[in-house]
Amino acid sequence: MAISITPGYRAAGVGVAAAALLIGAFSLGAARGGSAGGGGKSPVTLTAASQHAGRITVTGNGTVTGVPNQISLSLSIQVNGYSVSSALSQASQDTRAVRAALTRRGVAAADIQTSDLNISPNYQGSSPVPVSYAVSESLTATLNHLGTAGTQINAAVRAGGNAVSVNDVSLNLTDTGKLMAAARARAVADARAQASQYAAALGELLGPVISVTPVQQSTTAPEPLPFNSTGKAAASVPISPGTQQLTVSITVVYSA
Repeated sequence: MAISITPGYRAAGVGVAAAALLIGAFSLGAARGGSAGGGGKSPVTLTAASQHAGRITVTGNGTVTGVPNQISLSLSIQVNGYSVSSALSQASQDTRAVRAALTRRGVAAADIQTSDLNISPNYQGSSPVPVSYAVSESLTATLNHLGTAGTQINAAVRAGGNAVSVNDVSLNLTDTGKLMAAARARAVADARAQASQYAAALGELLGPVISVTPVQQSTTAPEPLPFNSTGKAAASVPISPGTQQLTVSITVVYSA
């Protein structure tokens, strides 16, 4: 009986035959390899995984110096009276006088803030009945112009008379934008210089930066002004701003 194969089946038959030939060739090669090498296994090439790169971690510091441009003035008005209302009324009157004196000298109303109010009874001996009452009102004023700060302080003290006390005068450095940028640049340069020295000592090349972490930003303030007065004051309180230091510290990790 004659058998005919359609083209589709013919192609499939040819593919099966080709696959069989390939399998046979592979089996023959494997048998020959096993007889030649004696181990029966083909050789394998291994690629070692890359090791972690070395790292150098340093802390860089950058310090700059600036001149304070602001004064924070803390003062209080203290009054005693035989009644709470009389003492509070007198303290409020003196406080308004101090506030008015500051504003007349150029201090903005927004820069004057009530910081404390205290009312307490005064006793004499072992008597449980108060003999008078003490009222203390505190103000904090921000003086933004050092050239006129001395006359402003003097005016406030004169307006409050014997009831006013200056508690503290501190200097502030508020215009720090450019100073902080310079301090950061110096901190980065300091860190790189240290890392380069370590890399050279180790005989390695300093690689790129892996990470940068700010550590701290600190300000070294000058001593408070030596001013603590009640009642009369000089015509203009002398102001010596001195300098303040700003320091930026960063931790930098380099690859090596």
